[in-house]
Amino acid sequence: SNPAAPTSELKELGQFFETGLFLFGRIKPGCPTIQGGGNQETVLRGLPMNQSNLIFSSLQPARVWAHFAILCSIPRASKHEAALRDCLLAWALAHGLAPEVDAAGNLIIRKAATHGWESSPGVVLQAHLDMVCQKNTDSEHDFSRDPIVPECRDGWLVADRTTLGADNGIGVALILAVLESDDIAHGPLEALLTVDEEAGMGGARGLAPGVLQGRLMLNLDTEDWGEFYLGCAGGLDVNVVRDTPAERCPDGYEGWRLTLHGLRGGHSGVDIHEERGNGIKLLVRTLRGLAAGFPLRLAQCKGGTARNALPREAEAIFVVPAGLGEELAEAVGKWEGILREELSGVDDALRLVLDARAVSSVLPLTEQDIWLSSLHAAPYGVRRMSRRVPGVVETSNNLGMLDLGPSGGTCNFMVRSLLDHGSQALADEIVSLWALSGTVAVQDGYYPGWAPNPDSPLLKTCQAVYRRDFGAESKVQVIHAGLECGIIGAKYPGMDTVSFGPTIRGAHAPGERVEIASVERCWRLLTTILAELR
Repeated sequence: SNPAAPTSELKELGQFFETGLFLFGRIKPGCPTIQGGGNQETVLRGLPMNQSNLIFSSLQPARVWAHFAILCSIPRASKHEAALRDCLLAWALAHGLAPEVDAAGNLIIRKAATHGWESSPGVVLQAHLDMVCQKNTDSEHDFSRDPIVPECRDGWLVADRTTLGADNGIGVALILAVLESDDIAHGPLEALLTVDEEAGMGGARGLAPGVLQGRLMLNLDTEDWGEFYLGCAGGLDVNVVRDTPAERCPDGYEGWRLTLHGLRGGHSGVDIHEERGNGIKLLVRTLRGLAAGFPLRLAQCKGGTARNALPREAEAIFVVPAGLGEELAEAVGKWEGILREELSGVDDALRLVLDARAVSSVLPLTEQDIWLSSLHAAPYGVRRMSRRVPGVVETSNNLGMLDLGPSGGTCNFMVRSLLDHGSQALADEIVSLWALSGTVAVQDGYYPGWAPNPDSPLLKTCQAVYRRDFGAESKVQVIHAGLECGIIGAKYPGMDTVSFGPTIRGAHAPGERVEIASVERCWRLLTTILAELR
């Protein structure tokens, strides 16, 4: 991925990759290959023919699913996309394309126009390489090394106990399929495959002005087929840090672990309005309730693994005077009943599990009170619905991660809003809450929203193609989730952008799935739009 490497050296790596032997410059079997053409057996050559790859081999369009199979086989957590990017860089060189890696780590691949289409407007095809890595506690999946193992269920491709990575792997696969095709008419193309989207949009932030030549952009990172997106929320993070000296566990106390699990979780932008449970908030509320009836001393409280995912699970370790186990279990059972009643029909699988644990040190009692009170008082969920765009969330906040131990800890709030000053106001409120206890809370990672342009000529083309080829009217939407379009648009003023994608459900949570038929429809829509842009 060194952009300064000699072209001959990169082409040599590309040849290694194309024969299934490329892995960090060494001749070693096992690196998957993506072959050209439409034959499933050919395009999947190089992948071990396990059950999941046999599933891919039966799906259409074969070219798109072959690329998604590769994405499933190579770990690509945020900030760890290098292995995938290196393989795609070599693949692009082997296919005679013009790839480069910019200073931010984004992969940009250029493809010349089809003969006779050279004067057509340049189009940027954009998606991100990374994925949100979430799994159930009973899963042994290691996102740093293990491939994603999907299965087909009733017309959907799904990962059972992990995230699937259809967000945004399907968008990447669609783009790669266009780049390798020799039977699609199009003008000059630039594929912008960004890194670090899910953990702060670092790739889009680092994209330099003047790198892209196209002035039309198709972003392939939305999740409802039949809808074109023209705007999205912006946002920022509030990161809280508070440290303290630990205290020794009081004499005569015994340790317990309380685990909350079974929540649905989901995307902190797309699903925030459904009032799903937040594992951190619910566990903190339970701990406060228990502390009102027992002399409870907290040793640890943890929950959530991604800032942009609704926390599905959380756990706390604490001590109470020895001999109170039966009363404690009864109190926990009552709290489970309260929470299950409140979340009936939303998170019916919620469970609270209590078991014994050895504990040597705890938080000072004053620190325990500060943490539990502040977390309990912190805003969560929808703050305001939009009046300009009916049915769309305007401003929200997600308490996504907490890591608290005997010596203090950290937590993260992700604030979103369609109005930039709306996200700023809510972030200021969170900072002010923590300031009451002298706790450090820092705002970070601001990114602008994407302001809608209802008069977009590109939108009109997309709508006309959809109407003609699918016999129905499409919808125009604004999404509360963050897309990279706003950041890229700020660097490239005047760029005309539309976003669309297949139907994806459960993004950012185990059980994520993509509707197989909608992927084929997206492929038809994408290739036809490109042919219309003359």
